[in-house]
Amino acid sequence: MKKPRAWQRMLSGRRLDLLDPTPLDIEVEDIAHGLSFVARWNGQTIGDWPYSVAEHSLLVEQLFDRANPGIATRWKLAALLHDAPEYVIGDMISPVKAAIGPGYGALDDRLSAAIHLRFGLPAVLPQAIKKEIKRADRISAWLEAVEIAGFSRAEADRFFGPMDAGAALLPGLSIRLRPPMEARADYIARHGALLAETGAV
Repeated sequence: MKKPRAWQRMLSGRRLDLLDPTPLDIEVEDIAHGLSFVARWNGQTIGDWPYSVAEHSLLVEQLFDRANPGIATRWKLAALLHDAPEYVIGDMISPVKAAIGPGYGALDDRLSAAIHLRFGLPAVLPQAIKKEIKRADRISAWLEAVEIAGFSRAEADRFFGPMDAGAALLPGLSIRLRPPMEARADYIARHGALLAETGAV
């Protein structure tokens, strides 16, 4: 029986095996391009442009940096890349991920490991770092829910945790709705800056 195809050709020309990804087939340009076209909240947000995972990732990295002043640059890079697997598997809201079960998580983990290794990070992040990235992710989700996804503050508090200590991280930050090409360019630029700071380039 012929084995089903499990790879996808990237615009860079790379051929990424989704079930057995290798760092050699991962390019930041592919990640940025894909994420800039993946809509958060299944596209159910206000405005003329979808709020992309690329834009969300940039915000999470800023929140992570503010919450952890002086932290090593490599962990800021990890925060920027926290949703990178979604460039090929898409973004699903949490209830759908739970309904699918552990298969989705395993796929995400394999892609994350390959992405991390490609950019000089450990395949599996330290638990303390993962916890801080998740904290920044929840704060971003709360802000998105209230500002663009139609949630009341009470609903956002219930689903993403109350915005207490996180509020101190928000001044000067906002949800940006803009064309994918702009988010893509900023994601690539931020990734390059962080990578240069780590000395990995």
